[in-house]
Amino acid sequence: MSAAGKKPHHTQRGKKKKAAGERSSDSFSPPAQKGDNRAELLFGRQTVLEALKAGLPLLSIYLQESASGEIIKEIRARAKEANIPFHTAGKEELEKTVPAQKHQGVMAFAAPFRYSTVAEILDNKRFPEEPFFLLVLDHLQDPHNVGSLLRTASLSGVDGVVIPKDRACGITPAAYKASAGALAYIPVAQVVNLAREIDNMKEQGLWIMGADAEGTTPFYEAPLEVPLALVLGSEGKGLSRLVKEKCDFLLQIPTRSTISSLNVAVAGGLITYEVYRHRLNIKR
Repeated sequence: MSAAGKKPHHTQRGKKKKAAGERSSDSFSPPAQKGDNRAELLFGRQTVLEALKAGLPLLSIYLQESASGEIIKEIRARAKEANIPFHTAGKEELEKTVPAQKHQGVMAFAAPFRYSTVAEILDNKRFPEEPFFLLVLDHLQDPHNVGSLLRTASLSGVDGVVIPKDRACGITPAAYKASAGALAYIPVAQVVNLAREIDNMKEQGLWIMGADAEGTTPFYEAPLEVPLALVLGSEGKGLSRLVKEKCDFLLQIPTRSTISSLNVAVAGGLITYEVYRHRLNIKR
């Protein structure tokens, strides 16, 4: 998430007329990054476009000089409409800030990500007509898994996601990228003590269902019509002992293979969509 510390040198060759609201490449100067006030770095065409559509507080947008296409046109138009400054920069300049990443010619800085509280998620339900559905990530480390699960959650009726503050992947640029814009739509709560928060969820009437290789209930046979929190364990270790003990159901995903388990993002996708399918059928 670090930004280039010095303003890059620019030549005047190939300089062309800029669109209204667009600043020339000599304006390239990403926001300063200090402590907890660090701006969040977003990159990738769809990620930045979804952030604009959702009204995420973007501080600035950087477009590669050669970037073109319908998505780029829409990004420019929406940035202009929202009065968000956008700049042009060379490919090398962008790669100083997003090294070895596929930025697709688009990069943006947003105000620091604001985590919700679990209470806020419970008070501002995304889908008021359905029972609560929370996704709890028990110390996941891989930002791509976290981002993928956030994307799945946003599309499958999840009201919010809960992650621990320590020893877990937070909302990083890689998680933003992997979520493909989903973070603009689904709230994420970060808690100090996950086990204690699960106790609070139980007091609010939620059933706790953990996905576990040693689970005894096939996920498609669980009572998915109840208010629930689905807990997914970390890569490799699975559910932590204390969290596992607090689960009302331990769900299994039957497989034919001798491979020990599915990737957590795949497993989470299967179960969250089963919850969505189950509740959709009840409505009918």
